Amino acid sequence: MANDEAALGVIETQVAMLIRLGEATRRSSPRPHRALDRAAYVILRLLKESGPQNVSAVAHRLNLDGSTVTRQVSAMHRDGLVERTPDPDDGRGTVIAATERGLSQVDAVAKARRELYDVVLKDWTSHERKELAGVLERLTRDMDSYIKGRGLG
Repeated sequence: MANDEAALGVIETQVAMLIRLGEATRRSSPRPHRALDRAAYVILRLLKESGPQNVSAVAHRLNLDGSTVTRQVSAMHRDGLVERTPDPDDGRGTVIAATERGLSQVDAVAKARRELYDVVLKDWTSHERKELAGVLERLTRDMDSYIKGRGLG
């Protein structure tokens, strides 16, 4: 139990530091790192991977309030990153899809981030990188399940 407490303390601190360092890196990096804010990047990644979605599906998948996603999508629409069409299944809803500009920008940011991580992890073996990737995927999946299970998403 004491070892678990110590490990949980390290995990809590390191996740907080990782988030802070990630944001600091984004702010201090040249374009294309800063071409998209965090919300636009995550929404565009989802649309690229899953195709057009209605706003409520995006909100559910990203554990966000629908009004928050609507505001973000409005800004993205003004910037030409997404297009909106009426939801054929729900006349009150909107389906959003990434535009070519949105896809181009999300690809550029993703490429720049991969290049950055390649430099940061230059001394890591291929096995260590794959291990980290798997652990991060599991942590993200488990956190998502936890939030959805508690009715927060």
